[in-house]
Amino acid sequence: MTLLRGFARNPVLGLGLVLLVVFIWLIALPIGMILQDAVTAQTGDGARTGVADGALTGYYLTRAFASRMSGIIFFAPLWNTVLVAICASALALMIGSLLAWLLVRSDIPLRGWLAGAMLIPYMLPVWTFALAWVTLFKNATLGGQPGWAQALGAQPPDWLAYGAVPTIVVLTLHYIPFAILIIGGALQRLDGQLEEAARMLGARRLTILRRITLPALRPAVLSAGLLMFADAIGEFSVPYILGLPVQFETLAVSLFRAISTQQNGMAAVFAGAVLLIGVVTLGIDAWMLREARRFTTIGGKGAISRTAPLRAARWPIFAAVMGVFIISVIVPLGVLFLSTLMHIPGRFTLANFTLDYWIGTNLPTVAFQSGILLTPEFWNAAWNSLRIAGMAALAAGVLGLLVGYVVARSPWRWLAGALRGITFFPYLVPGIAFAAAILVLFAAPRGPIPALYGTPWILLLALIADQMPFASRVGISAMAQLGPDIEDAARMMGAGLLRRLRSIVLPILNGALATAILLSFISGIKGVSLFILLAVPSTDVLTTFSLRLVDYGYAQAANAVVLVIAMLALLGSMVIHRAAGANFAQGLER
Repeated sequence: MTLLRGFARNPVLGLGLVLLVVFIWLIALPIGMILQDAVTAQTGDGARTGVADGALTGYYLTRAFASRMSGIIFFAPLWNTVLVAICASALALMIGSLLAWLLVRSDIPLRGWLAGAMLIPYMLPVWTFALAWVTLFKNATLGGQPGWAQALGAQPPDWLAYGAVPTIVVLTLHYIPFAILIIGGALQRLDGQLEEAARMLGARRLTILRRITLPALRPAVLSAGLLMFADAIGEFSVPYILGLPVQFETLAVSLFRAISTQQNGMAAVFAGAVLLIGVVTLGIDAWMLREARRFTTIGGKGAISRTAPLRAARWPIFAAVMGVFIISVIVPLGVLFLSTLMHIPGRFTLANFTLDYWIGTNLPTVAFQSGILLTPEFWNAAWNSLRIAGMAALAAGVLGLLVGYVVARSPWRWLAGALRGITFFPYLVPGIAFAAAILVLFAAPRGPIPALYGTPWILLLALIADQMPFASRVGISAMAQLGPDIEDAARMMGAGLLRRLRSIVLPILNGALATAILLSFISGIKGVSLFILLAVPSTDVLTTFSLRLVDYGYAQAANAVVLVIAMLALLGSMVIHRAAGANFAQGLER
């Protein structure tokens, strides 16, 4: 009774407990259930496990870690995963750090434009680059239509066309903008007075770089590397497209194949391994962030920063940076676009160009006989993408704002901390592993909730949960800037919680809400790892529809769909920046 009176006096507590229960059900429970599947005998595995269905068993763990097949089943994909993640992160760090320094600290021409242009690859779906690579370097190993190089008379070796090398290159191109953002932001905040003082004392540039600049940037560099590594661990689409033709599997691909063949116990082991690596990696990053706060690089008299003159190297370096932009943006998008206009890839004759894969009819193919714009399945996938991503983004934005409200206003610190932690947890879980967890929870009826697999609802709930780290952080940051005085006055006038939220909080924080919704929408439109396990042909979204076209061998049509997704992602990003009153390079320009 006392508790109920407390809720009546402060309804924020009730709202917080409701949100906590919802997120435990939507986030914590699925992850717990898939981990449980790794030590529970699955239906139909009785003969292998030697125990009844549902009983505890160590069979799946033993098969993965200590059987004669462990090297093939688990350790080879684990090695491939770590190899790709380390190499892509390291290369992106090296290139991104150099580009960040050029964009922030040098007099490179068109610096403001370049600062925005170099961030575009991170706004594109990562498998845009993978499909462009296959279009260019596909060889006879895969069969079907040739790649451009093969059509022009070359025969790319397997190591160049598929496997580790192209996977690392593609992920590196995707992560370079991420490194630029983090390291460039740290460079922008670094007080140039430290370097100026060393320069006045006669220190050489290399000494200043080694003794002052690099140590000050170390937290940002290591954080960027760890975040890229954690993301690469769970990346599915790139190794799926570029690795499978030569049996180059990562843990994410092994997880997908295990679920596709109904090996749910092994899938749980793979998901647990990916989850553990992600949690440990991001845990190290969080620890490093706390350590970094012990130091300060911002002076009290206003930061200054001298622009380093590039002199005679100014235009050659500009050309090199433009080369990176061309390779990471113009080439992949151009290759994909031209491929959609060719009957035979790589044949640059007027008779070979066509609009059939966009608006053609009666195409000489078995399962794809019209251009994508005339194909009902494409429009159904587009509608599903817009509907599911839009509804999930709206729900995530509102829930994120409510989480921020409870965190800012709750008198119970444990409740605020619990909401902070549980809404951020999906960020620690790679998308393919979280999708497997959602599938385990909703594939069968659970009490009053029917089985949702095969319906749009499972995609909607998964996407809401997946976007909560971003939406909740936007809500928490926005509420931290809104003092309680206005609400206190409204409360004294008799306004209830809903009235205060509707009349005060939402109007004041509508910009933050719009940003959270748009960010979630863009992520949902271009995401594939979360949907690949949960979508069926009737609930295809654009990303899964394009991958199905890849599986069927309809490369031109798949590339056309990817271009539509890229266009939606870029337009959405522009809308965000215009709504927020910022440009792509905010934080990099002075």
